[in-house]
Amino acid sequence: MDIAIYFEPPGMEEPAGDNGLPGKRYADIVDAYTDKRHFPDLTHADIAILGVLDDRHSVNNEGCAMAANLVRKNLYSLFAGNVSLRLADLGNIRQGHSIDDTYFALTNVAATLIGQGVIPLVIGGGQDLSYPMYRAYEQIGQIINIVAVDPMFDLGKDSKVNDSRSYLSSIILHQPNFLFNYTNIGYQSYYVDREAVSLMEKLYFDTYRLGRVRDDMEEVEPVVRNADMLSIDISAVRSADAPGNGNATPNGFSGEELCRIVRYAGLSDKLSAIGFFEYNPVYDRQEQTAMLIAQAIWYFLEGFTQRKDDYPARARDKYVKFHVKIKGQKDEIVFYKSKKSERWWMEVPVETDLMSKYERHYMVPCSLRDYQDACKNHIPDRWWQVYQKMM
Repeated sequence: MDIAIYFEPPGMEEPAGDNGLPGKRYADIVDAYTDKRHFPDLTHADIAILGVLDDRHSVNNEGCAMAANLVRKNLYSLFAGNVSLRLADLGNIRQGHSIDDTYFALTNVAATLIGQGVIPLVIGGGQDLSYPMYRAYEQIGQIINIVAVDPMFDLGKDSKVNDSRSYLSSIILHQPNFLFNYTNIGYQSYYVDREAVSLMEKLYFDTYRLGRVRDDMEEVEPVVRNADMLSIDISAVRSADAPGNGNATPNGFSGEELCRIVRYAGLSDKLSAIGFFEYNPVYDRQEQTAMLIAQAIWYFLEGFTQRKDDYPARARDKYVKFHVKIKGQKDEIVFYKSKKSERWWMEVPVETDLMSKYERHYMVPCSLRDYQDACKNHIPDRWWQVYQKMM
């Protein structure tokens, strides 16, 4: 499929280069769609940046369709951490005649990129665009885990409407379903009713309150490492650090914490799509939020260049293997520790005939703490959640 038909050049000045200063910036290494005569060659690309000019289903945040160009402007002025990164900028997906037309375009573009081994990095408009990104995995027949950085669950009240406050319901109810697990990072209790929390528990989804995450950021790493797709609502960042959002609030992650989470995503061998949503230039101050997102993308790109390619299903001889027997539990828990990165995984038992279906899911990223808890006769929550899904 020729995905160029969905795009238009950003309509901004050609990315500024080094301006006579030593060192290469991202403007110097990106293969960008700057005019109608040149669309980037994706044959050897690692990551493709694309904007989406549609905010029609963003709730209380009209204007976030214009996010991508300001983020680009700030990103391209940053020094490239690793100039060997093969980065493409495809421009912006035009707003379709209807929102469904925009969704169709994004699904096809994302599916094509992921199928070619290129990570789509989507900027703007509303977080409802997570739904067509999810549909891209349906198109290539891949069951996935989604991690969302979001102050709420976005379940909505009307299952017939897909917007930035209900896209998760659209994903859950869509058939055929290709969602294995959903994880929320950073929800704030005063925005989430108890029934929604109960529903998440019944679906064996993982949810992490803002305070819990901020108390121990290192425990977020295995959570993000388990994601195929990361969806970020910029309203999850406190307004002091990210004022550019119609739903910005006083509490949330700091800018540094967002960058740390996104770097974890870059380091993950499993992650194959990422989106930054709900940034609205209308509410921004001196492009502060655009600069923050650009810096978060910098951390993602830097993390990507440091990937270890050590997912244990590929070469288990490169791991230290630990067997832990839990009292009263039929199946022992098998842990793997990478000799290369010292990262940990747990193996969840799965029927032989289901191994190919769940090949990306029965090896669960974990931490040293999970292994230590198992040694104390406690079943790690991460292991139990996946075990329940496999039954």
